[in-house]
Amino acid sequence: MEKYDVFYTRSKDGLFAYLLRMTGDYHLSCDLVQESFSRYLQRYSDIGERSRSLLYTIARNAAMDTFRKVKVDQLNPDGYADQNNNPEQQLDDRQSYDRVMAAIQQLSVIDRELISLLSGADLTYAEIGRILGISETNVKVKVHRARLRLKEILSNGGT
Repeated sequence: MEKYDVFYTRSKDGLFAYLLRMTGDYHLSCDLVQESFSRYLQRYSDIGERSRSLLYTIARNAAMDTFRKVKVDQLNPDGYADQNNNPEQQLDDRQSYDRVMAAIQQLSVIDRELISLLSGADLTYAEIGRILGISETNVKVKVHRARLRLKEILSNGGT
């Protein structure tokens, strides 16, 4: 049985990365991470084994609740500062990051979610399938298509 504090420490960065890609908003992602862990602890504190896929499902639902409240399909990217000491490299990294985030925001909600779960959450296709309520095979197909769409957006200059 994994202690909650260990579970939190191991899961928080990946969850934040997932939510940042989903929302494009740094502050909202921070809020959603806290909301997700709070809901998880409140509702599932008595279960013995900690489940990352359950945590991501809770986070996904919290994000979708937010999207419904503001009635938008995507939010503006805000991002976060690079810790690199080289200002030129920082600028290049930031521009690349902004370009990729802008391209991700152009994807449909499901494609954005798949790319986010796959790249930042360290989840298997089976776990992603459980989170989204689809089969592992369907996840693989949808991820492939989402990657192709993202590649097309990036190759067209983000338009």
